[in-house]
Amino acid sequence: MRFGPEIVVRASPLDPRRGVLVAGPLRLPCALGRSGIGWRKREGDGRTPLASMAVLSGFWRPGRARPAGCPLPLKPIRGRDGWCDAPGHAAYNRPVRLPFPASTEAMRRADRLYDVVVVLDWNVRRRMRGAGSAIFLHVAKAGYAPTEGCIAVSRRDMERLAPLLRPGVRIDVRR
Repeated sequence: MRFGPEIVVRASPLDPRRGVLVAGPLRLPCALGRSGIGWRKREGDGRTPLASMAVLSGFWRPGRARPAGCPLPLKPIRGRDGWCDAPGHAAYNRPVRLPFPASTEAMRRADRLYDVVVVLDWNVRRRMRGAGSAIFLHVAKAGYAPTEGCIAVSRRDMERLAPLLRPGVRIDVRR
């Protein structure tokens, strides 16, 4: 399957916390942030950034199915892997090892949301403290419940999308 270097995400006109992800011929339902899409993203606001974000890297949970045919290098999530979400810390919006002295999110979760995680370039390469952290493409909760600002698709759809995910692909979030 070939397509341009862009994946487009648009909010639903019926519910701003849900959307459609379009990648070439694929049209996939997705969950968005609990506060919808916004251009003034701040830490903890629940918005999915209105932005064009590069796909940077990815993680997968060993013991669960690794997506087949994914050209994006995926690192295994270990029990001590976390992501710093403390704006005042030097490791803000970076992977860290747990336990960690500042606020973090555990990457190895009891639920299946982080079975596959794609790191998007929101505030990663050029960080601004407090502008939002841990904006990922990951597996959706049942019923596409809203995220904290990420984009989430079903596990089945993540499998369908995986062959299209590689460094350099952009995910363009629009209203």
